[in-house]
Amino acid sequence: MLKGFKEFMMKGNVVDLAVAVVIGTAFAAVVKALVDSVLMPLISMLFGTPNFDDFLVFGQVKFGVFLTAVVTFVLVAAAVYFVVVLPMNKMIERRNRRLGIVEEEEAIDPQILLLTEIRDSLQTRL
Repeated sequence: MLKGFKEFMMKGNVVDLAVAVVIGTAFAAVVKALVDSVLMPLISMLFGTPNFDDFLVFGQVKFGVFLTAVVTFVLVAAAVYFVVVLPMNKMIERRNRRLGIVEEEEAIDPQILLLTEIRDSLQTRL
């Protein structure tokens, strides 16, 4: 029973998932600080308010709260993309170039090639 548990815990994807959760939790604080302390104050300079909670209120319906959540989501997504994803992709690309790893292009379906040749042939006849 303990042997099976040990094998389960030592699988690479379980350890990777645990590391991802810990790092993700820590990184969430960084992204939240970026959005709350840098990006939202910039928005408040443009619009005069750090959020849109009191914007578009009709009785009990507060569209501004939703708008604030959408803006925050877009800012978080942009921060993650430009601060993590883009640099990581560049780093992987540089590493692959240094190691001589070439990404293989997707193989084109032979039927697509045949249809392309037929199309090109028909276009030259017209």
